[in-house]
Amino acid sequence: MRIAVAEVAQETDSFSPMIADRSDFEETGLYFGDEILERMRGVGPIGGFLEVVAEQLEPVTLLPIIRAWGGAGGTITAETLDFLTERLVVGLKQSLPLDAVFLSLHGAAASEKEDDVEGHVLQAVREVVGNEIPVVVAFDHHANITQRMVNLSNALIGHETQPHDPPATGRKAGQILFQMLRGEIRPVIGWQKIPMVTPQDQFLTSAGPMKEWFDLAREMEHRNGVLDVSPAPMQPWLDVAEGGWAIVVHTDNDLQLAQSLAAEMANKAWSLRDQFWASQRVAPDEAVRQADATERGLIILSDTGDSVYGGAPGDSTVLLKSMIEQNVKSIAFLPMVDPAALQAAIDAGVGATITVDLGGKVDNIFSKPVRVTASVAAVSKGFTVDLHDRGVCDLRKTALLSVGSIRIALLDHRSFAINHPVLYQHLGLDIADAKMVVVKTASNFQFFTQWRSGLIRVDSPGTTQSDLTAFDWQRIPRPTYPLDPLTDWKAPSC
Repeated sequence: MRIAVAEVAQETDSFSPMIADRSDFEETGLYFGDEILERMRGVGPIGGFLEVVAEQLEPVTLLPIIRAWGGAGGTITAETLDFLTERLVVGLKQSLPLDAVFLSLHGAAASEKEDDVEGHVLQAVREVVGNEIPVVVAFDHHANITQRMVNLSNALIGHETQPHDPPATGRKAGQILFQMLRGEIRPVIGWQKIPMVTPQDQFLTSAGPMKEWFDLAREMEHRNGVLDVSPAPMQPWLDVAEGGWAIVVHTDNDLQLAQSLAAEMANKAWSLRDQFWASQRVAPDEAVRQADATERGLIILSDTGDSVYGGAPGDSTVLLKSMIEQNVKSIAFLPMVDPAALQAAIDAGVGATITVDLGGKVDNIFSKPVRVTASVAAVSKGFTVDLHDRGVCDLRKTALLSVGSIRIALLDHRSFAINHPVLYQHLGLDIADAKMVVVKTASNFQFFTQWRSGLIRVDSPGTTQSDLTAFDWQRIPRPTYPLDPLTDWKAPSC
């Protein structure tokens, strides 16, 4: 049994001033051939798929082709997409004949020349392997599902939780793929687009309307003949021609059932649409004041407008400026992507005092540089850490600035570890000493769980802000709720 394995994944923020080129993929994980099997054990959807492969009784020959993970960022350049596609196609041709293809895709990638990167990738795969070979896709549930993705895949299996568990998604997709290959099931796909977008505030699946919607998906999977129900609440900063929420349902050779359940799930999401817009966001100045006044920490300040995991640059100064102006007394940890300031700190050396214009250089629309006079508390010339199911992370050079009680961790790139305790710990800080920590994410707070005593969602401006009406939408289908006065939508019945 010969199965090709590949990943081409990136999450695009259409409103980000950045572009994503090959270096973004190289920084976060661009592997070829057997290196994929060596590096991806236990990591991401591929890691989960490899666990399923190891459980098979029959011999399985894996043909690893490309692992290209670009994280979240701006629109992908045309040249980068051409490069990734060419490497995938060449690898597939060299791997023929094949019995199946396992693909890990994000679902919300867009390039300068292609709105639907995942559809483009699937089209390239089909042109090599034909239409008879099973192609199973594991995807992020913040994907934007398109007609082409549905037409060109045998199964589209999404994450079940936020925060995500990518290996679990790979295991689920892998189990379905091997059931297909053994002739035990014949998956068919029912799906439905939902003309709505919502902010990130209610994206966690542990509570609120998102839990209610995802719980319904899990309940449906216990019904006879249902293989998988994958809700897809599209990440909210993707401005593309087929943008919007969706639901994908897989049944065992019962298309009418799949479409009926897709309609039920779509109508459920629509009925909850106002609840998905409920927010407990706090204005930046008030958020800082509340955190500083809290009796004990650690208070997580979620910088929603500068979510690096959503594609933002990571150099917003909104919260830093507020901390300085309020002269906070509590120990505060804050990350900042600023290569120039980092180099200035390294050149000056530990113990030196420097004055720099910090942040606000990439995203200079929603924030501006803040001039600080700071002492250089620590410098790291390089640090690589294994973040387990997130893979190996290269922090590269970092430095620590002290401005009063504020500890600013400087990075030269948008490392995944920007929202991880290791960023501060490797610079000599103890997380338990801090009253507050700024995380540049709207939902991935889990890494600070053991210290966390509170959470404040900050209503900060930026390219991942929650006020979606502030963006200049150009390509998304209209009408889309709530950008347009749409109130009477209903999924078509079978």
